[in-house]
Order: sequence, then structure tokens, then C-alpha cells
Amino acid sequence: MDVHQPDQQPRQASADSAELGVTERTRHRRLREQGSTRVADLDAILRGGFVCHLGVVVDGTPMVVPTVYGVDFATRTLFVHGSVASRSIVRAPEAEVCVTVTHIDGLVLARSVFEHGVNYRSAMVYAVPRLITDGDELLHGLKVLTEHCAPGQWDYARRPNSKELAATSLLALPLDEASVKTASGPPDDADGPDGELGLWAGVVPVRTSFGTPEADPALPTGIPVPGHVAALGGGTPGS
Repeated sequence: MDVHQPDQQPRQASADSAELGVTERTRHRRLREQGSTRVADLDAILRGGFVCHLGVVVDGTPMVVPTVYGVDFATRTLFVHGSVASRSIVRAPEAEVCVTVTHIDGLVLARSVFEHGVNYRSAMVYAVPRLITDGDELLHGLKVLTEHCAPGQWDYARRPNSKELAATSLLALPLDEASVKTASGPPDDADGPDGELGLWAGVVPVRTSFGTPEADPALPTGIPVPGHVAALGGGTPGS
């Protein structure tokens, strides 16, 4: 299933627009009905997770690195933990990267193998990342990332010290250029000849949720689970 068809040369979108700007890389060429240019749809996909895949060239070799992210929606900035990619960005500061966030919602089992598919929500963000070096901005970016993953944890846990900040690599990317696609619903082969085969067809839903918090075995007795952590149990990432 070909989800995106990137090409070249961006035209910058307005940061506060309700619609994403369409570029040669983000124009939906196949399965156009699954595409969206709504900023709200992009934001919903980003809010719904905290793990992305960062596509970057490192020492001349393409790599796709799983890492965590956070979003400052007020400034339309995506913060990505980029320790692997940082050395490449220092050497090639104008190099573009692609950040992908995908949620799998269901396995679509049709009457024929050709019509099988996946229900999903996916966003690809293209940008020239900026390696954060300013201490205050780095602290802000880490707060955004932490709160995106586990709201309330930044004020609960110890903050990073100067040595830890110096050892942390964080990338900042604008949300100006992105491609959004989603697929949902049952198989679409019921009206054709395969609909007469007498075979079961449908969707097997996929759900991602947090479970009950499990304490560190080294934790002394009497330390309760903080409320913001307990609230995650049974919830969904980014909610």
C-alpha cells in the first residue's frame, strides 16, 4: 500500500492556517480520497502518539530512526530527540529530513488477498531541522517532549542539570510542510464478484493503550503512584 508519494521543492504553509499548504512532495497523487490538508487532522495524528520515525542521512547512509517527539502547537514546532541524527545535521546543516508518525487502527481482511489492507492514520513532516544549542530553548523543548509523552511528569520529576543538558541532542522542526493520509472502514469488495464467495470479510481492530503502572522493584514501600501517572492507565498515548 503506497501511502505517500513525495516529490520535491516546498512552498511554505501559513503557520496559523486551517489548511496545510500543498507542495510537490505533499500533493496526494494516489488514493486522493484518503488524503487531508486540514491542520486539525495533522495535529490530531501528532497528539495521538509520542514515537516517530526520523528519516535522515547519516555519514552518507540513509537511516530511519525510531525516536520520541513532542509538539509545541502554539509555535507549530516539532521537537525530536535526535542523538543519532545530530552529528549528520552538524556536518550538513541544510539537509532535509522526514519525520513520520503512523497509527494502525485495524487489519482489513477482504474476500480476496488483493483487497486486503490496513486502516491507519499517518503524517509525514518534511523540514530542515535545527539542532538546539541554546540552554533555555533546550530546556523548553525537553519540557514539551516530556509533557507530550506523560502530562504532569515535568513538574513531578527532577529537572535536567547542566551536564545532562550538554549530553542531550534535540532537533526543532517547523510544521510547515506535511502530508496527511488516513484509511478507515470495511473491505470494499462486497459489491463485486468476490461478494458471492461466501467468505468472511471485515476488520480486526487494533488498539494501543496504557496499562496499569508497574512500580520500579527498587522503589521503597509507601511511595504512591502519582495521580498524573495513574491517569495514564487505560488511556491512549498523547490523550
